[in-house]
Amino acid sequence: MTGTARTSEGLDARRKRLLFRSWHRGLRELDLILGPFADSHIEALNEQELDQYEYMLTINDTDLLPWLMGERPAPTDVDLTILNKIRAFRPSVKA
Repeated sequence: MTGTARTSEGLDARRKRLLFRSWHRGLRELDLILGPFADSHIEALNEQELDQYEYMLTINDTDLLPWLMGERPAPTDVDLTILNKIRAFRPSVKA
């Protein structure tokens, strides 16, 4: 069971793939952050946000989790727009 609360029905192939990858990171903590975010926002993300999100999903789990949790700053070459959107969605995640 993935934990996803939504179906991928009606989503284009890219959004379906990103939704799946959000729930299957390999690190359960990230699944529980990214999965619900994707469930709620994947349909509404614009092309630039999809590009940022897709890139973010390529980042190693051990780097990404501390950035999302606010434990370490993200490198300056990483666009913070999507990270901040995820942080805002999860009030338990420090900004």
